[in-house]
Parts: sequence; C-alpha cells; structure tokens
Amino acid sequence: MSRFGVSFWLAAGWLGFAVLPWNAIGGQGFFAFNWLGTYPLDVRSAPGLVQLVHHGRAWLFPLVIALALPIAATASVVTDRVASRWLLIGGATGFATLVLIALAIDIRGWTSPALESIFGELRGRQPGLGYGALVVAAATLMFICHGLALRGYVKGDAFVAGAIGASVALVGLFTLYPIGRLLLRAFVDADGNASWSALTSRIALSRIWGHGGVVWNTLQLGVLTATSATLLALGFALIVTRTRLPGRRLVNTLAVLPMITPPFVIGLALIMLFGRSGAINAVLETLFNVHPTRWIYGLPGVWLAQTLALTPVAYLVLVGVVDGISPSFEEAAQTLRASRYQTLFTVTLPLLTPGLVNAFLIVFIESLADFGNPLLLGGNLEVLSVAIYFAIVGVQQDPGRAAVLALVLLGLSLALFLIQRRLVARRSYVTLSGKGDGGRRIALPRALTAIAAGLTLPWVVLAVVVYAMILSGGFFEKWGLNHALTLRHYVTAFGIEHAGSAWRMTGGAWSSFLTTLGIAIVSAPMTATFGLLIAYLLNRHRFSGKAAFEFVTMLSFAVPGTVVGIAYIIAFNAPPIELAYTGIILVACFVFRDMTTSLRAGLAALSQVDPCLDDASATMRAGSLVTLRRVVVPLIRPAIVAALIVSFISAMTSISAVIFLTSPRFDMATVNIVGRAEVGEYGYASAYASVLIVLMMVAVLAIRAIVGQRRLTARAWLADVA
Repeated sequence: MSRFGVSFWLAAGWLGFAVLPWNAIGGQGFFAFNWLGTYPLDVRSAPGLVQLVHHGRAWLFPLVIALALPIAATASVVTDRVASRWLLIGGATGFATLVLIALAIDIRGWTSPALESIFGELRGRQPGLGYGALVVAAATLMFICHGLALRGYVKGDAFVAGAIGASVALVGLFTLYPIGRLLLRAFVDADGNASWSALTSRIALSRIWGHGGVVWNTLQLGVLTATSATLLALGFALIVTRTRLPGRRLVNTLAVLPMITPPFVIGLALIMLFGRSGAINAVLETLFNVHPTRWIYGLPGVWLAQTLALTPVAYLVLVGVVDGISPSFEEAAQTLRASRYQTLFTVTLPLLTPGLVNAFLIVFIESLADFGNPLLLGGNLEVLSVAIYFAIVGVQQDPGRAAVLALVLLGLSLALFLIQRRLVARRSYVTLSGKGDGGRRIALPRALTAIAAGLTLPWVVLAVVVYAMILSGGFFEKWGLNHALTLRHYVTAFGIEHAGSAWRMTGGAWSSFLTTLGIAIVSAPMTATFGLLIAYLLNRHRFSGKAAFEFVTMLSFAVPGTVVGIAYIIAFNAPPIELAYTGIILVACFVFRDMTTSLRAGLAALSQVDPCLDDASATMRAGSLVTLRRVVVPLIRPAIVAALIVSFISAMTSISAVIFLTSPRFDMATVNIVGRAEVGEYGYASAYASVLIVLMMVAVLAIRAIVGQRRLTARAWLADVA
C-alpha cells in the first residue's frame, strides 16, 4: 500500500472540510475571492467544520468520522488487512453521507418533512455543494479505492483502482445523473408535483406520434437522409477504389470538410443559394422570370442539407470496408467464369453488407441528432431536436414537455445504437485471413461507373459551390439585394481599432470567439486524457463491471446533443450541483460528449502495442503510472494528437448541446452565428463561419503533418475517427 497516497488524500479531505467553503459561491464566483470578506463565519462561505460547530448543522458530523477513521490506516504498524477495513468504512461513510446530503437538500430546503422535523428549518435559498464538498467527495472515493486495492482488487494497484473509481464516478455524474434527472423531470406536472399522469398526458399527444407528428417527421427525415447518404457514399467508395476517374482524390478532401465545419453551415449556404433572395433564384428570376419559392424551407431543404453534410460520414465508413475486401474472392468468381457484373452483385456487394448497414445506421443516428440544419431550414417541418429547443426557449416554456421529447429522441437513438452495435458484433463477413494476398481488384464496369459518376458528380459540384458560398458570402454587402464587394462584415465581426497607445477589439464576434477558443483549449486536453485513460483501463486491466462500464462510456456517442443540453440544464441548474451558465458546464459537456472519439482512438492504438512491454516495465519494478507515462504514452502519440485535434474541432463547432448552456458571459461562436443567421445577417454569419473553417483547416493540417510522421494516411486516420 502507498501510505503516502492515503496521507495525501487525508490531508486533502481535511482541507476541504475545515478550510474550503462548503457551499458553492455565487455572484462573481469562487476565484473572484469576494467571499473572503465574510469568511469563515458566514454560512454562505463557511467550511463544513464551521457549519457543523458554529451553525449547528449536525448532519455533517458523519464526515468527521469518515475523515478520522483512515488516520489509523497510515500507521506503519497496521497490517494491510486492518488498514483496508478502516479505509473502506471511512470512505463508504463519507461518500454515502455526501450523497444523502445532496438528495436531502434542494433550493427550497429539505426535500422531506421528516428531515425538517429532525434537523430544523433551513432558511433562505440553499446553494449547491462547493469546492469543499467536492474535495471531501474525492478524498472519500479514493479511500474506498485504496481500501479495495489493499484487498487485491486489480492486482493491488492503487493507481489503477483510483483511476477506475474516478472514471466511474465522473461518468456517472456527467452522463447517467443528467439522464436520470431528465427522466424524473418528465413525471413532474406544471405545479411541480410528481405524477404518472404528467408523463402519460404528454407522451400520448397526437402531435408527437400521429402522421405528420414530430416523431413521424424525425423518422421520415432520418430514413431519407440515411438512404441517400449511404447510396452516394457507396458510389464514392467504388469510384475511389475501383476506377481511375480523374478527381478521385477530391473526395477525400471533401470528406474532411464536414469535420471542420459547424454542422449548420450547409443549411446557411443553401439559404444563400436557394432562399427567396438566393443566388440561383435571382438568376432564374432575371433570365427566365421564374418567381422564387420557399421550397428550401421544409423537408426537401433539410433532407438536402443533411445529405450533403452526412454523405462524407458514410463514405468514411464504407471506403475502409471496400478496401478491406480480399481480391482473391473476386478472382475466384471470375475463374468460375462469372462476369464482372455477376462478381459485383454476387460477391462484392454481399461482402459490403455489414458496412452498408453500419453506414446507414450511423447516418440515421446523426440525422436524429442534427439540430442546426432543421433549425435554419425546417420551416413547418417540426423534428424532435428543434421541438425540444422551442419547448425550453419558446413561448411554451415547458421543461416537462422538453424532457418527454428528449426521452423519445434518446430512446430512438439508443435503439439504433444498440442495433448498430449488435450487427457489428455479430458480423461474420471475414475476408482477410492474415495471409499474403497479391490479387488485383476488379474494375467497376463502365455502365456502373457512368451511373456512379452521374449520381456523385452533382453532389461534388454542389458541395464545392456550398463551401465557396460560405467563404465568399462575407464579402458581399447584402446577400440577394446588394452584391457590392465589401469587408464590412469582417470588420463588424473582427474589427480592431487603435485608440491612443493600445489596440482595442471592437468586433462583435471577439467575445464569443475568444470564449469558444478558450473553452476548446481547456476541454481538448481533458477530453483526450480522459478518453485515453479509460481506453487504457479497458484494454489493459480486468475488473468487475467492466462490460457495463464500457457500454456506458460508449453511450455518449448515441445521446444526441439536444438531449445532453436539456439534461444538463435540468440536472445542474439547481442544488446539489449548480453549474448552469458557467464555463465549467461547457467544459464538462465537451469532455463527456467527445470522450468516445478519444476512447476509440486509444483502443485502436493500444491494440497495436504488445502488453509484454507493460510486463517488462513491471519486471523493472515500475508501477502502473510510470509504465503508462514512460512506455504506453510515447507509443500511442498519434492517437493522442488525433484525440486532441478532434476534441478541439468538436468544441469549436458544436451547436446542439451548447445552445442550451451558453450565457451572456459565456457565449459560443456557433450560437452567435446561428443567432445572426436567424435574423437574416448572412454576411456576418458567413464571415464568422469562414474564420472558423480556416482555423479548423489549420488544425487539420497540423494533425496531418504530425501523424504523417508515423505514416498514417489521412484517409486511414479519418476512417478510424469515424
């Protein structure tokens, strides 16, 4: 046992209980230090020990016992068996006490009349738990982990036990807890009372389930988008791998763009092209006297936008599957005198079945989660993601309805996610045996090449035009009305003035841009570190509950951003944990939404690192932390860099979750762009989006330059990320 580790957490626990403020500090926050004027006797800033002794809050007394018992475990004369007993009892007592306190006290005081009769009335607004409670919770959790390690859990490795305990606690707090609060909120009626009828009355509405209802619209859009995107992606994959048509490499470039582009930019560009004042409508009206219509607003527009945005996602899935088909199967079919058409339809396409189904389901899930394009182009088409948003911020102001709609959307996404995982897990379309394979792939027949090119070429042209519109739209005075060239929108967004001896940022976009950049810089390393740590635990260690823990960590991929946003607002807008409209909640949202990418990259990289290297390090008496730092991390550096860049890009371009979590103090770039686009300021929105796209391109070039040192091709990297 590491006596130093126990001593460290003992010191931290007593620091949190006796020195740090127990409750959350309101106003300007903890780091403004305004609370020092009333510290330590004022109940709002008092430590837990002062609240217990001076303010008579007896329910904190079990924490004294919890922090006192582990002291005996630090004595050198105590055996590991006895020390583990003290640590487990003390840690369990403290952690359980904190959980009970969190459940027993809310913004109005005691949640149970029985508790109020025992401990007395709590006057005034009850704040959430603060840094003191957080440190004590961490200390008691580590007591439990050290105690389990002493009893042989994970081979007695205290670091691994602590990492598992911390990971489980954080995933539970920021993934399961918000979803649980969302579920409970669906049972609360307009008067704040819990009842079964509150759920049934909301979920049984014909507006949700009937023909033309929100669920019907969402599923219809998902099926259409998944079908069109998968067919287009199949055409691209076959053209790239089975033909010699010029411009094949352009597809790989276009596959990168949706990753570095805010998800609603496609919709913005389509409005600039096909809106009532759009460029194409203006040309048609001028040349052919065709009056513009609003066809782009509704199902056709959203379908087109999602097809453009999600076809590259399906392509990244399918191109690897097509590349992975062994040429020997096709050669065997041709040896049996099968024509190229027969070989394609009886050998190649059946072997592509898992990839096609996988691509279809992934695009379906992404379509359900899309928020920006339906918001800009939806018109009278109401889908679940947008309906949830307007249930919160619209005239309805009905969090209960938003919770029910979010649960419906979550149920659909989880069902598709489970189907996708089940199909991938059960596939048996093995074509690579590990033996040498020098065969040649059959070329796509000319007729099919022409059909594939005819389907995909319009997509390529439209995709190029869409991005050209975004990059150029900020240089026109008033889109659709006055096409005079100007830099006014860039100056309005990112203007800088020289006043006296100092430079001053006058642009309206600077605040949200710098906030987004700062949040991304903070969250990206945390996301990469957390995801890769979980990958290391899952790949290198065995522990009880591992399968369930892995499923929960992968669950964040299936939870739409809109559901995450509404769940975080419901969970963290009131005690016991108040984080709403702070920078912390934005960082937490990005870390636990995007950790799946880092986790998958880490698992893929660790599968290539022989565990014998870990054993050799252990033979040299290096602990798990030293082995991880000196052996494992250097060998998975490409995965680390990829995780950092993808996490950074995601934080810079996310919209669906953060639109619920922003505030005037923490405004985000994507929310700012959508707000300007909704009121018709397309020049400003295009200028802002162009700056983000250029910034993301620089990030992608950096990752390609760094990862290229390990000879990892861009397409292979993108396929791994997808």
